[in-house]
Amino acid sequence: MAEPLLRVDGVSKRFGGLLAVDNVSLDVQSGRITALIGPNGAGKTTLFAMISGFLTPSMGRIYHRGDDITGVPPYRLARRGITRTFQIVRPFAGLTVHENIAIGAHLSRRSRAAARDAAAQIAQLVGLVEMLDKPAASLTVAGRKRLELARALATEPAVLLLDEVLAGLNPTELAAMVPTIRAVTDRGITIVMIEHVMQAVMSLAQYVYVLAEGHILTEGSPQEVVGDARVIEAYLGRGAAARLNAVGAVHG
Repeated sequence: MAEPLLRVDGVSKRFGGLLAVDNVSLDVQSGRITALIGPNGAGKTTLFAMISGFLTPSMGRIYHRGDDITGVPPYRLARRGITRTFQIVRPFAGLTVHENIAIGAHLSRRSRAAARDAAAQIAQLVGLVEMLDKPAASLTVAGRKRLELARALATEPAVLLLDEVLAGLNPTELAAMVPTIRAVTDRGITIVMIEHVMQAVMSLAQYVYVLAEGHILTEGSPQEVVGDARVIEAYLGRGAAARLNAVGAVHG
């Protein structure tokens, strides 16, 4: 297998007496969607924060294209092509959708006109072109999720970390967002996504890591991990896999 685009090697993060992330290692291959799943409180967002430079690991190293990027601040990682979205979406409410996206585009474009042109193209990709002149504050939840994605794309990332970009969407909105994420990968962008919507994980991801209580529980294809008894236990509690098997036997 090719050298991973992004590699996390034995990373841990401790907050006082709490070990939030415990010796996690994972590889992200270029050009595909890698999903990170697990129950609430598993350490997923903390791991994202370390990869994206918002937190420094207590132990372990992080590599991008073979270079050690451990502890490199977010603005420098953005220039390397590593960008993240946030679970809680906070656009600049007093600015228009166009202006919000253009802010990200200024990372690689000096002129206002060039940034606005790039922002308009990205708005087309994510389905916001008709909302460009609207205030960001007027967007629905689904619109704000698309704006968060657009702002990240405006920085021209090679690696895009999506933190629950599908959370809070109804089934119709979810079905509309999945092709948008696929379109992002069609542009050559590698995606790592934290997601609880298993329907989307099964549809989008080529490889899945399952995080539970701060450590990697298992990994594999979506089909492999979804049927793993340990994953069912992590989400539904001890004995859940046996109960599900028993129900299946009764109805089989």
